[in-house]
Amino acid sequence: MSQRHRSQDVAPPPKVELRAHAHNERHRINSELQSVAAQVSAGYEPDEVHEPGRAWVPEHHRDAEKAKKASAPKRMRHWKVKEWKRRSSVRKAKAEAFRLAADEA
Repeated sequence: MSQRHRSQDVAPPPKVELRAHAHNERHRINSELQSVAAQVSAGYEPDEVHEPGRAWVPEHHRDAEKAKKASAPKRMRHWKVKEWKRRSSVRKAKAEAFRLAADEA
């Protein structure tokens, strides 16, 4: 089994706990946004109303470098490149050589 996330120093929190925490945070933000919308509808100026922030964010979102690396697009090589064609021609030549060897034997 993979040992990537297993460390004797720090045990990762259970997924259920993380999901519950994220759910509670989303609920808190949505509730506060609804109250902000109600205050603006009641006549307050938008600049006077306190807007809620995200107090809890998963670790990889806090680390900007880690987030950039994780969200970077994976470079996929196009099939129509010389290396691909060269591999194809080598495979064809190899198959032809085996066919010739089988015919001779």
